[in-house]
Amino acid sequence: MTGVEIDRHDTDILILGTGGAGLFAALHAQQTAPEGTKITIAVKGLIGKCGCTRMVQGGYNVALGGGDTVERHFMDTIIGGKWLPNQDMAWRLCEQAVVRIRELENEIGCFFDRNPDGSLHQKAFAGQTADRTVHKGDLTGIEIINRLMEKVLASGVEKLQEHRAIGLIPTRDGSALSGVLMIDMRTGRFRFVRAKTVLMATGGGPTMYKYHTPSGDKTMDGLAMALRAGLKLRDMEMVQFHPTGLLAGDHTRMTGTVLEEGLRGAGGQLISHAGQRFMFDYDAKGERATRDVVSRGIYAEMRKNNNPEQEGVFISMAHLGPEWVAQKFKGMVKRCADSGFDLAAGKVEVVPTAHYFMGGVVVDVDTRTAMEGLYVAGEDAGGAHGSNRLGGNGVANSTVYGGIAGDTMGADIKGMGLRAPDEDVLDAEIARAVHPLGKTPQLVLPLRQQLQNVMWDEVGVMRTAAGMTRGLSGIADISEALMDVGVEGSNLAFNLTWHDWLNMRSLCDISEVIAKAGLVRENSRGAHFREDFPDPGAMEDSTYTIAQMKDGAVSVGEVPVEFSIVRPGETVLPEGEPDTLVAAQ
Repeated sequence: MTGVEIDRHDTDILILGTGGAGLFAALHAQQTAPEGTKITIAVKGLIGKCGCTRMVQGGYNVALGGGDTVERHFMDTIIGGKWLPNQDMAWRLCEQAVVRIRELENEIGCFFDRNPDGSLHQKAFAGQTADRTVHKGDLTGIEIINRLMEKVLASGVEKLQEHRAIGLIPTRDGSALSGVLMIDMRTGRFRFVRAKTVLMATGGGPTMYKYHTPSGDKTMDGLAMALRAGLKLRDMEMVQFHPTGLLAGDHTRMTGTVLEEGLRGAGGQLISHAGQRFMFDYDAKGERATRDVVSRGIYAEMRKNNNPEQEGVFISMAHLGPEWVAQKFKGMVKRCADSGFDLAAGKVEVVPTAHYFMGGVVVDVDTRTAMEGLYVAGEDAGGAHGSNRLGGNGVANSTVYGGIAGDTMGADIKGMGLRAPDEDVLDAEIARAVHPLGKTPQLVLPLRQQLQNVMWDEVGVMRTAAGMTRGLSGIADISEALMDVGVEGSNLAFNLTWHDWLNMRSLCDISEVIAKAGLVRENSRGAHFREDFPDPGAMEDSTYTIAQMKDGAVSVGEVPVEFSIVRPGETVLPEGEPDTLVAAQ
């Protein structure tokens, strides 16, 4: 033993994370699990006040008629993901989104914007052949999370707030999960929670980049834990950059936050510092091309500019009418005004910003993993989006698969019992966490800034083998330097410097995997663009990457995509269906 005291706690179903996936899972598990099942939710922050679902602005993709169909939504998802998605997962996402949106309205109590006839309003999002994005103004995530939070808080589930998960602890033979090691951030004490089933829904958070949308405490902890536990991760090179992150300067944390896609869907234009509208130089769909294409177009324009005071490009909405813009995009207009910019009548500088992680743990369509007792949903799970996520598919994915996870765990638990942990792994995870407490205290922030610059410059929007190799070297140097950084450990209650250090370990671990997977993929698909391999390759020969840690080293291989529903060049749309239902702008 390490000599560190551990609080031990047992439950039946443990849910890590309280975004859309975690909260939906808690509600569904209550419905399907045997009476008397103990359900526990744990979150790094406070329920309903943290996580990425709350930050969703744009909306929720769902085919609700008017010519739109599940088949059309599915094809948009597959084509947008450049034929890399797990097709069974993508189909289930599109099919169940229809069920889930009714559940959100009629059972959870969400109120979305409506048309004059009372039907749900659906707005335009880029890369899609129908206007299918249901929303609540441009603050959709707050509406969904607030209503889910109310339901969960009233449900009687056990709540472990301000509890940080730091390790997945298997059984001695490694075949199943025993439980999760956590830190109670309020006291600094370790707590090991055994559970029959565990859902990992901790979210992504690519905050290892200079410009990023999630809050700084979102640091890939779940994927880092899964990596150390030996689980396979897929599509780890696929980091989505949202094209329009607010560029407000280094003095504010508003820099990097999203100006939502609905702005471009409504007719917003991207303008260079030379005053030119440029996106049609890169794609026939202009500003309504997919996020990866628009991000690269902006990045290419940025590289043409040698003036350090003119880093990004501009989004312009004024031509649509300032009053109309202020009415339709109240949240965006206010966000810009708070930072000193006039979105409705002027121009606002934007930059591609790391937004979402398509990669994640390999799961089946019921959220099960290769480790008995462990389930993964939301942004922690890979497969549904392939190489590029459509705007509006993220919150749909979290709520759809969160509900599926709750249903699956509730059913599976009937044949499961609590399992004894591998005490050696438990000790190793504790030793890993307390490593900096015995060293001379130093600042963690400079290393995080170094990592963000390395990832932005070398493993960012545009990539090369030479750049990613430099990136791996830089990541290794930062990781090594981090091990010499100490943290004052006399009081571990809300010791945020300690948690900053733990955040950095997760970010370094996953940054390495991103770069290694990027080197293996020698073509350009979706979010992954290789300037030295710009060709996307033959779609019918598509492969996805698989990363795994063995004996402390990360290896990456490739696996052929299974075209289980539709093959490249084919479609599931009925003959005679139009290619798109969206009028050209």
